[in-house]
Amino acid sequence: MRQAAAAGARLLHCPEAALSGYAKAQIAHWDAVDWGTVQAELEALARLAARLGIWVVLGCNHRLGPPQHPSNSLYVISDRGEVAARYDKRICSHTELSGWYTPGTDPLVFEVDGIRFGCALCIEVCFPEIFAEYERLGVHCVLLSAYSEDPIHGVMARAHAATNSYWLSLATPAACSAWLPSAQIGPDGHGIGACAPGEPGLTLCTIDPAAPEFEVALRRARPWRAEARGRRPPEDGALPVPGGAR
Repeated sequence: MRQAAAAGARLLHCPEAALSGYAKAQIAHWDAVDWGTVQAELEALARLAARLGIWVVLGCNHRLGPPQHPSNSLYVISDRGEVAARYDKRICSHTELSGWYTPGTDPLVFEVDGIRFGCALCIEVCFPEIFAEYERLGVHCVLLSAYSEDPIHGVMARAHAATNSYWLSLATPAACSAWLPSAQIGPDGHGIGACAPGEPGLTLCTIDPAAPEFEVALRRARPWRAEARGRRPPEDGALPVPGGAR
């Protein structure tokens, strides 16, 4: 968080279960989790976000009341140090549904400096409808957090960015990054930044809907695709163009 703030970032995007650890891989049983410590650390990170003046999207298991299992979630922490929203993974794997996680039900869209973000988690990359929904909801960027080392997920992420004409940020833990490194993808589907495989790192990009290099993707392809799908495109032919956000 300090490194991102020092680099001028307004939002830091972290991997799936970055704070709490991922069930199966790092958690043997829910009874072994010290939920008080998880909550205390979340509150400490929220205070730090306020001091640094940045937003943080943080993967963390969220405890639900019994008899429900926890949700696999992304906390959206604002630059005021508040948990502004929470996204619960909607499509869970067969193993995740076998005594580990309770699926969520709703998409999540939030805004930072006029840039609209959507959230997704790991295996949801295999379901195009998740990403098409965010295009309909008018996001500029989808934040995809994963605990995965499957390279095909990176291919799918690029396809979703290209077919929906928005930015996509893929965040994975360093332990998985030899096969699936964290990366940022432009609205044309091409990579615009990536962390070095196999080690912790930070990559930065600026989301600017007026960027001339994405003229075709944003101001031609995206409105045309909306119309081809039977929807009325925005009146100006494109998404709103706020100032760029990093």
